[in-house]
Amino acid sequence: MDGTIRIAGVVRESIVDGPGLRFTVFCQGCPHGCKGCHNVATHDFSQGYDCELDKILNAIDQNPLLDGVTFSGGEPLCQPEAFYKLAVEVKKRNLNIMTYTGYTYEELQKMGQKDHWVADLLSLTDLLVDGRFVEAERDLTLLFRGSRNQRVIDMNLTRERGEVVLAEKYI
Repeated sequence: MDGTIRIAGVVRESIVDGPGLRFTVFCQGCPHGCKGCHNVATHDFSQGYDCELDKILNAIDQNPLLDGVTFSGGEPLCQPEAFYKLAVEVKKRNLNIMTYTGYTYEELQKMGQKDHWVADLLSLTDLLVDGRFVEAERDLTLLFRGSRNQRVIDMNLTRERGEVVLAEKYI
């Protein structure tokens, strides 16, 4: 597969970046600058490194126990084309996709009207954690998110019903 993606790194086996055993790709670059962000090293767009998509897929293929792949950041929606291409290949492996974003789902819908790669990536995302991290709403008891304003959206049910449906297990 052709193409590269700018990343800060990967975690080959994670149980904190979504349900089950996951391969997590941390993209490099984030425009949000959320105060108290736990991943500040991923903010600078000039840092990190370009990684071939094939290299990431080969690493995913090395672990038959994976339940899914998580796109985290930085801000994956700043590289929607590369993440979409990666997502297509991940889906061929029957793995689910969880995407973290500082944008709200509603903001992404508007972005997707102008940039089809955003809409395409959302079309392959199973769980979406949306919204900026808000330090005043920080809550360490929440599953898969850092602040109470963030949502874990069941994207399959959201697409089916035409309205935002939260993933009940993670409320």
